Amino acid sequence: MTDTTLRGAEPPIVRDALERGDPLPGTAGFGGEIDGRFVRDVLGRVPLFVEAESSFARAGPTWAFEPTALEDPVLFPAGAVAAADGPVPDAESCWALPDPAPVSDHEAAIDDLEGAIETATASVRQDDRDIAVAFSGGVDSALVAELLDAPLYVVGFPDSHDVAAARTAADAMGRELTVVDLEPADLERAVPEVARATGRTNAMDVQIALPLYLVGERVAADGFDALAVGQGADELFGGYEKVVRLDHRVEAETVRGAVREGIRSLPDQLPRDVLTIEATGLEPVAPFLHDTVVEAALRLPDELLADADERKRGFRRVADRHLPTEVASRDKKAVQYGSLVARELDRLARQADYKRRMDDHVGKYISSLLEDAETRVGSD
Repeated sequence: MTDTTLRGAEPPIVRDALERGDPLPGTAGFGGEIDGRFVRDVLGRVPLFVEAESSFARAGPTWAFEPTALEDPVLFPAGAVAAADGPVPDAESCWALPDPAPVSDHEAAIDDLEGAIETATASVRQDDRDIAVAFSGGVDSALVAELLDAPLYVVGFPDSHDVAAARTAADAMGRELTVVDLEPADLERAVPEVARATGRTNAMDVQIALPLYLVGERVAADGFDALAVGQGADELFGGYEKVVRLDHRVEAETVRGAVREGIRSLPDQLPRDVLTIEATGLEPVAPFLHDTVVEAALRLPDELLADADERKRGFRRVADRHLPTEVASRDKKAVQYGSLVARELDRLARQADYKRRMDDHVGKYISSLLEDAETRVGSD
């Protein structure tokens, strides 16, 4: 019987991980309450919120898997454990991201990574769920789609990069594609839903979440149970320009060090994506964030991460074994830009008289939409 106070893993696995201090015990992440303690895995793949210290004396729940259930929610730290009846500051670090030596044999490292990805996707296929894939036409979602053999859905405005790229990639892969065409009204309607679900109103987070929410709505309406995504690939495998440039955005002096910095950013990012997908009624599935894949990624040497000519080098070598070369070698745009959601949200903000000369004009527009929606609910 599944423990409803713990998500992502069975209690014996989490207890063993606690006892041994194992940060990657072979799960897709976990979080919740177990044996009177709060826990959240080292990458924060399961969102967990607790009431702020000042709110502990209030009536009602003191923790939840979503922020809307609490009066003053605080995101519980990733890799931490704390007594369930104490304040957040008492949380203690339990798990740290491993730092294994890189594999010197490049072919062996690629084989290990391929095996790990295949293991992760095989575990997804074994679950009794109807799954669709959020497909942008890039190598990340393409490999997920190929290994899961699941239906493909792309979301974007009609002239967007992602819709065009998804069409050509699906053709190259010999797959059918469902296109979710957006209109400005879709953004106006969805912004308050995304902001409420995630507890975030800043422009960047909402722009990233909107395409996930809107494609998830369609996938759920078509009768699926889960949405598979390629999340984590850029962080794990060296997909960002900054890991090559080693500029002011990173503190590390090596590519591997910069990649580790990116991995450590996941606990703050992932709740946004998980909560957004769950708000559509779907279960999020992220095969690249399975412990087996994370372990293999951490062992990749600099040469299989990124250089000035190519990013995600080792990952692309794996993808090239399963995908047409033209798809495996593709770069991609960030979803908020590739779908044109960021452009259109900016345009809507300016039409609503939130001009670019204003500080954070899109964020102010998002807050106004949320306030209007809450006012309407309150008056009903």
